[in-house]
Amino acid sequence: MTSVRRRTWTAPDGEERTAWLVDYRDAAGKRRSKQFARKKDADAWRVTAEHQVVTGTHTPDSESITVEKAGEQWLKGLKAMKDDPLEPTTIAAYDQHVRLHINPRLGAQRLSQLTAPAVRRFLDALMKDLSRPMAVRVFRTFKALITDAQERGQVAQNVALAVKIRKAPRERSKATPPPKADLKAILAAAEKSKDAKARAIVELAIFTGMRASELRGLPWSNLELREGTVRVDRRADAKGIIGPPKSGAGNRIIALPPRVVKVLKEWKLACPAHEADLVFPSAKGKPLSHHVLMKFHVSPLLTAAGTPHQGMHAFRHAAASLWIEQGLNPKRVQTLMGHKSIQVTFDTYGHLFEQRDRDASDAAAIERALFGDAT
Repeated sequence: MTSVRRRTWTAPDGEERTAWLVDYRDAAGKRRSKQFARKKDADAWRVTAEHQVVTGTHTPDSESITVEKAGEQWLKGLKAMKDDPLEPTTIAAYDQHVRLHINPRLGAQRLSQLTAPAVRRFLDALMKDLSRPMAVRVFRTFKALITDAQERGQVAQNVALAVKIRKAPRERSKATPPPKADLKAILAAAEKSKDAKARAIVELAIFTGMRASELRGLPWSNLELREGTVRVDRRADAKGIIGPPKSGAGNRIIALPPRVVKVLKEWKLACPAHEADLVFPSAKGKPLSHHVLMKFHVSPLLTAAGTPHQGMHAFRHAAASLWIEQGLNPKRVQTLMGHKSIQVTFDTYGHLFEQRDRDASDAAAIERALFGDAT
């Protein structure tokens, strides 16, 4: 039974004080109380608490923790994972979200006192102060740390799940592949270069769309040069640690054009022997760092070709655009690119599929205008 009663007492300074006390029993039958300065606030809270107790979503403030504490224990749990550990760079990003964007705004708030409107205001503030992609990432981190606390029994519900990120109308992260003239110039510069490793890196990147991390972690055993295929099933993170792709979709087999097979065979003869048997090892036989890969191998080729200095992801976009131009369907492109969902493929390359279909349609229209319908 829940009740609201008036409480009066004399303060140490002799002044008489009054408050309104809500007495209730939680879901476990334990007697609880909460005090308010105004009766209408006590009555409103009583109604909410009664509903939460019945639905099993009530957490007494005394048993809840703050958002800051929830973030600390969530991060600690991530760092302790053994079976499927996260990359250090991923954990560092989560830690930055908590320290720089979540704690300053909501760190002192108890999870039991969070409401959907308060979370909505928090999300709106993120969207105002940060770029949209960063705000989305921070909010996902916020929801994850509350879910973790819920699983630990420190809060009965995650009110953040009711708050949705409003989609930006027609917002897409459209990729812009390098022009074919630039790609030809880069490949021509690679053929003239004395750096066989650089040529192999660029050829493999342009014709397979592999991520830089996948190239850096690639072993010779994953290359079937007779059959002309490369198996992608591992990658090197920012610290050079070899591990599986970020998602299961990253595991894939990609066919190699004859020219790439030829370049790789030449590089294999020149590649220094080392224990890790990597296709692109460092001078010490370890995974090549991204910095060294770009500064000493890729950038010199871009300079020699007279093309803009672009990141390795530009070669990935080039591969996708070439596959799309050759008529591969979206699902096949998704598989070759290692995208987790077809939506990622459409968001990134949808405009290229549309352009290809539009060009084919325009060509057919011109033919009909000139010669009429075929009989």
